[in-house]
Amino acid sequence: MLEAMAEKQISIGKTTHCLPPLFFVIATQNPIEQEGTYTLPEAQLDRFLLQLNVSYPNEEDELSILRLNQTERENTQPLMPDFSITFDDIFTARTAVDQIYIAPEIEQYIVRLVMATREPERYDSQLSQWLKMGVSPRASLALNQCARARAWLEGREFVIPEDIQIMAYPVLRHRLILNYEAIAENIHPDHIIRLLISQVTCA
Repeated sequence: MLEAMAEKQISIGKTTHCLPPLFFVIATQNPIEQEGTYTLPEAQLDRFLLQLNVSYPNEEDELSILRLNQTERENTQPLMPDFSITFDDIFTARTAVDQIYIAPEIEQYIVRLVMATREPERYDSQLSQWLKMGVSPRASLALNQCARARAWLEGREFVIPEDIQIMAYPVLRHRLILNYEAIAENIHPDHIIRLLISQVTCA
């Protein structure tokens, strides 16, 4: 998994296989029943672009799951989505995202947010009590790229501060390293990110 993300290849024994230009690396982490498993080291977590939190489905979604499962059991043919995306569609989207404009002020905003995780005492005494270590340069790169992607999905040709603020949660939450005090107080990384956003201005 780590080799795929870093070198875009996988090795089995003495044989190395190059991955195609388009591939995904997705991992799940169950918050319960983790006996016998270990969390990844920080440097390995840092390789993941985003961490998305998936909560329980609401009543409507739960009902949809129930009905979909029953439909699948009754049909011998697998259910196919009513839309399709080709490789070319994705590569075209990638190019479009790379062309989204990000102003120097927005770039500075990204840098200030990242620096605030490394020098929290400059912004808030509570942050400095909870953060053991700030995020790496991968966080800046990921925040830049993900903000561009969100702007593109919203139909804009430029990034706005809201793109940074919204994407800060999935980009930073698995990269922040909390100290024992924060863990003991059950402080969630999202709480720290909210505090960062409230303290670090875009202007």
